[in-house]
Amino acid sequence: MHNDSSVQYWRYSILRLVILLFILVVLFYFLSWSIKPKPILRVATDIWTGYESFYLARSLGYYENAPIRLVEMTSTSQKLHAIRNGTIDATALTLDETLSQIQDHNFNVKIVLVIDISNGADALVTKPGIKNLADLRNKKIGFENTATSTIVFDAALDHAGIDINEVKIVPLRVNEHLLAWKKNEVDAVVTFDPVRTEIINLGGQVLFDSAQIPGRIMDVLIVRTEVLDQHEVALKTLIAGHFAALKYLSENPTDASKRMAGRLSTEADKILPQFKLIKQPNLEENLEWLSGTNPALQKTAHELAHLMFQHHLLQHRITFDNLCDAKFLSNAHQ
Repeated sequence: MHNDSSVQYWRYSILRLVILLFILVVLFYFLSWSIKPKPILRVATDIWTGYESFYLARSLGYYENAPIRLVEMTSTSQKLHAIRNGTIDATALTLDETLSQIQDHNFNVKIVLVIDISNGADALVTKPGIKNLADLRNKKIGFENTATSTIVFDAALDHAGIDINEVKIVPLRVNEHLLAWKKNEVDAVVTFDPVRTEIINLGGQVLFDSAQIPGRIMDVLIVRTEVLDQHEVALKTLIAGHFAALKYLSENPTDASKRMAGRLSTEADKILPQFKLIKQPNLEENLEWLSGTNPALQKTAHELAHLMFQHHLLQHRITFDNLCDAKFLSNAHQ
């Protein structure tokens, strides 16, 4: 009897040990899964008034502990190179820049947010001696070789009745505009804020801007299609922060301007006038742009693509469906 009791005891002890080990293995598995690092959403922008909402949101702590990394770049060309190579997941571009990239069939993206619509922020700024657009003949005009700059440039020449062969084009990245202006390497430049304001402060004058071509230029947030699902929570957080930052700017303009002044390289009191040159659609307006079976933005994109093809800004006609995705706007309280 004693031996039987001992055997049963050891069997019971071994069984308990096995059960305990099993529980520990299961707990370790779920614990390791739960603390597995989340993939970081890498979002690239360059310096532009409309994109400051993301950095304001970061400054206010709205992205604290969120897997979001804002990547600051110096030009559109850099952003395009990075997203094509997959070194970033999302970027802010103008709609026409996005359409230009869709020509490359490997460039599969979704538009998840309308950031802003230009209403005078993109401009042709000239030296003081140039009194009207007609005076641009034989002058040196600098701009970055992007669709946005080309649209403003082309529209200005159309308004003046000037052929492109009657001006001298100086290719410049946006971060080179100010220096070229100071060194008198150009007579005029197609640029945008904050460079636009800096050049105006140096005596430049605006002879043409995006207010004269309403609705033609807008900035959108695009995301590589293949990474959408893995970054769903981060994208919702990013966009909610954007709307929250716009609300903070509206309710606390002085503090918000101080927070943004450094990145925009200007005095805080010059920030708000820059925002008056753009319209930043709110949540409801974004839902109108991006939602439905035939979103308004999809229609606008088709119209713009046709215009760009007519002006040789697209090498061939492009077709695209399901360009917009509104699901990341959900829970984006303002």
